[in-house]
Amino acid sequence: MSEATLTNLLEYLYETLTPSNKRWLGEHLIKYADFEEEPVKPYTMEEINAMIDEAEADIAAGRTIPHEVVMREMEEEFALEEQKESEMVEAL
Repeated sequence: MSEATLTNLLEYLYETLTPSNKRWLGEHLIKYADFEEEPVKPYTMEEINAMIDEAEADIAAGRTIPHEVVMREMEEEFALEEQKESEMVEAL
């Protein structure tokens, strides 16, 4: 994002947010930025094998969700998000 765009966004937020909203947003942005910058810790082979063993045990015990159910739920969620976005655009 360009500096001009960021400046415009910042000015908009200055004008629309309360002081407590500004603090809340700032704290959350800092936490999120810190999280994004954390280095990714590689798994050991033991950890990977343990995850595979756990997944295989879940499959054997029937503790899984069928692919069709997952896809249907995702499509429903996407449709709901699309509807919300459409309502927001109409409100503007």
